[in-house]
Amino acid sequence: MTPSRLRLPSLDGLLAFEAAARYGTFEQAAEALCVTGSAVAKRVAAVEQLLGVQLFDRSGRTLILTDVGHAYLRQVGGPLRLLAAVPLHQVDDRRKQRLRVCAPPTFARQIIVPRLQEFTGQYASVELELVLSTPYPDSPPGDHDLWIRGGEPIEPGCTILMRDCVTPLISPALLRAVGPLRKPVDMAAVPLLRTSLEPWTLWLHAAGLDWDEPHNGPTLMDLGLLLEAAVSGQGIALGRPTLATQWLTTGALVPLFPDITCPVPPYYLMPHASTEAAGAFAEWLIGICAHAIRETTEYLSRLAGTNVAR
Repeated sequence: MTPSRLRLPSLDGLLAFEAAARYGTFEQAAEALCVTGSAVAKRVAAVEQLLGVQLFDRSGRTLILTDVGHAYLRQVGGPLRLLAAVPLHQVDDRRKQRLRVCAPPTFARQIIVPRLQEFTGQYASVELELVLSTPYPDSPPGDHDLWIRGGEPIEPGCTILMRDCVTPLISPALLRAVGPLRKPVDMAAVPLLRTSLEPWTLWLHAAGLDWDEPHNGPTLMDLGLLLEAAVSGQGIALGRPTLATQWLTTGALVPLFPDITCPVPPYYLMPHASTEAAGAFAEWLIGICAHAIRETTEYLSRLAGTNVAR
């Protein structure tokens, strides 16, 4: 048969279809393939569109193969297993793919590192090196494959990783010491921790306070240090819940006014090297960032209408 008479799905599409059929959800298939759930769903949809058939019934909580889907799985399952068995397709652990990822310190510690085993477990052949950059560098660091940057994009072709927000965070010990903080104006009696990376002004205005930037106390030039200072009871931090998850989960920090948040510049994935390892890491990173934002949104929603400072 001539190529013009064929309608062959991509290999990525076939692997997504097989994984979705095996696991029953796009999310679990995504974990197995180390991509995002939406990526798996789009790849399966592309196969269905190309073939002009519906492979899954998506009406329930799990994916159910249609009759056509069952037949197609039997037809492509064998060839996929044969391709997987080809010696040259097997991962050779002796041939490591080097991958150098550069990220801001707090983002690396709070977003990447806690979940890093998910990636390294799937990509044993990748020799990953995670290095730290200044929070808002004006130029890319040398010798890198992927570069994550906070602030505004400085190159075309950036991918937004996290559209984030800030809200005041305080340690329970300090909250007990200063007494109830029922309204934003009550924060006047408590030190506001300072960083030029995320000034207070926009949040203060959102809270209806016509205050100047705090001008007493040390200035902390790292968001992680800012949160550590809040955990130790030195004052109130204007922090990103996504970066404070470990302290919010344990109760070392609590949000004072979860209904009052203020958007801040997002984190970006800058244009990266066109290697298999870089592409796989980028896709995995987009997925864990989406999960972090979803968790934060749900956390703040659960607290909406409450005042933990009472």
